Amino acid sequence: MRVIASSIRKGNIIDQDGKLYVVLSAENIHPGKGTPVSQIEMRRISDGVKISERYKTTDQVERAHVEDHDYNFLYADDDGFHFMNNESYEQLMVPKDVVGTAAPYLSENLTVKLAIHEGVAVAITLPQRITLEVVETEPVTKGQTASSSYKPAVLSNGVRSAVPPHIGVGTRIVVMTEDGSYVERAKD
Repeated sequence: MRVIASSIRKGNIIDQDGKLYVVLSAENIHPGKGTPVSQIEMRRISDGVKISERYKTTDQVERAHVEDHDYNFLYADDDGFHFMNNESYEQLMVPKDVVGTAAPYLSENLTVKLAIHEGVAVAITLPQRITLEVVETEPVTKGQTASSSYKPAVLSNGVRSAVPPHIGVGTRIVVMTEDGSYVERAKD
C-alpha cells in the first residue's frame, strides 16, 4: 500500500527495494525556505542494519502489509522471546533484536501487540504504561511531599527511573514504557 512519506510513523513497516524496514523515528521538517521533507530512520528487519532516508513529504512510500495481533508473553530463553496468540493459542518466537529495548518491560502474561508479516514478527508494541515495584532508592524524606525534585530509583525489572521523594522501597508505581519515566503511584 503506497502512502505519502509525511504519514509514516514510528513502528510502521516499510517495503523498500524488496526489503522490509521498521521505522525507528520519523520527523517532518518544514524549513522556512525550500521543500518540506520527512526524515525517517529505519532498521532493516533481515539483518538489523540502520539507515536514514529523507523524502519529500509528498513522495510515495510503500508500506508493507502487516497484521497486528495481541500476544501474551510467556518466557525468554537463549533463542529469543516466546509469545502466545490469545485467540489461536499458537506460540511464536521473537528474536532479541526485534524486541530490543522493550525486553526489560516484558513480564509473564503481559499482553503486547506484535506486528506479523508473512508469519514472522517484525515489531512489538508494549502497553503505554506498566506497573512496577521500586526495589532500590534513597530513604523517604519526611516533609517532602510536594517537592518538584526527583531521586533515582531502580525498579523490579532493573530499569533506572526518577521518582518523587515520597516514594520508598516496595512502593508500586506506574511508569511509561517508552522511556521509563514515573507517572504516578499505583492504585492497586
